[in-house]
Amino acid sequence: MSSESWVEPCLHTGHRRGTQQTMDDQGQSDEKKKSSLFSDELQVMEIRHEHGTEIQREKNKETRRRRRVKPTDGTLPVSISVVEKDIDRRPEEPRGPGPFFFFGGKNGASIVVSYCESRGWQRIYDKTRTDYKLKWCETKSPATYYRFRAGYQLLYQIPNNKVLTTKIGLLNSLREYDRVSSKINYGHGNRRMKLEDFCPITFRMDMKDEREAFFNESSSDKYSMWICKPTGLNQGRGIFLLRPEDITAYREKLQYTTEQQSNRKPNRKSPYNAPQARIVQRYIQNPLLLKGRKFDVRSYFLIACTQPYMVFFRHGYIRLTCNPYDPNSDNITAHLTNQYMQKKNPLYSFLKEETVWSMEHFNAYINETYMLPKGLPKDWALGPFTKRMQHIIMHCFQAVKAKLDCKLGYFDLIGCDFLIDEDFKNQEFSHQLGEERKMNQPIQLRYPTCVSVHV
Repeated sequence: MSSESWVEPCLHTGHRRGTQQTMDDQGQSDEKKKSSLFSDELQVMEIRHEHGTEIQREKNKETRRRRRVKPTDGTLPVSISVVEKDIDRRPEEPRGPGPFFFFGGKNGASIVVSYCESRGWQRIYDKTRTDYKLKWCETKSPATYYRFRAGYQLLYQIPNNKVLTTKIGLLNSLREYDRVSSKINYGHGNRRMKLEDFCPITFRMDMKDEREAFFNESSSDKYSMWICKPTGLNQGRGIFLLRPEDITAYREKLQYTTEQQSNRKPNRKSPYNAPQARIVQRYIQNPLLLKGRKFDVRSYFLIACTQPYMVFFRHGYIRLTCNPYDPNSDNITAHLTNQYMQKKNPLYSFLKEETVWSMEHFNAYINETYMLPKGLPKDWALGPFTKRMQHIIMHCFQAVKAKLDCKLGYFDLIGCDFLIDEDFKNQEFSHQLGEERKMNQPIQLRYPTCVSVHV
């Protein structure tokens, strides 16, 4: 989701044909003055044809050619207004020994850019340059990895991180890791972590056998709610709840969609006739509440190095809903805690400061409200709960570390979300994809302050 884009050049002709060439002297003078003002920045292309059809044909050819060849340095002829705007907006590319860094996109820009500049690094804006020390892009490009120089450069996002950062990718990795781990003898008294210890029952809707298993499970349980999530989106987009009365209609919709796709001929854009990749999970209807509102805990997992592996954990913050929790509410903002969804709530402008808590605030609230009634140790949030989060993250990392592409200089920063039920159990966990993750709150990129998780 990179914010980088290139502007298609516009074709300018310096002469008109037919009756347009009979302009009065004043009009020709104005046209010459206007052309001379920008002669240093634009290459005026003159095309003379006797017939209008030939002119149009040449314009179409030129347009197609320029669409195929994207500008790399912003110097190709573009429209006058775009040139002026681009010159005003884009600083001059720095040259010299560097070090240089490239940041593409807007997500987290103020954090990363200010940190690099505080260290004396110079920002470059040409994404095709290869003389960078650090490159941080929201959208992955094959060309970036092809030109990467291991051991000399730092590159944000491990190429195949989707085995860890998408819902289906992580689910498959954890299931496979569970199958392998179940065959290992851990010795007496050593219990291995299982997927069901921190993840509610989950089904893949793009797999026929799992779809049928879900509908069988839901038909035998008339009281549970389910939550349906697309595998590769973030910020709550595409998520909806499935109540018992919704199951039949959802099944019919899936069957219709599957039939339509199976009858459709494959093409280059969608070669695979398969239902949209989604998962369905049992919804946690009894979450722990803070002042009556639903919340989750955002933490961060940094893969600082892949050769050898070096990983860190860092606290994030607490995300709360604006409205009090009501499991029967049809308002999706009552069920999803992220800021993107909460901004849609009419109360957000008044309650914005109350939708984010620090971990210290959360810890103090748990001590005051739940420590005695629930028999919790003091500082449960910063002690046992933090260790539990690290344990779960470590389990997920162990499930994928053999699959990740490893080169010296690859690194990744991943947001991890934890939901706690009223019995103080971690009942739901999810990772946020690198290019899809949103850093709504500042984090300090000082590695010594992180808690090391040893591999």
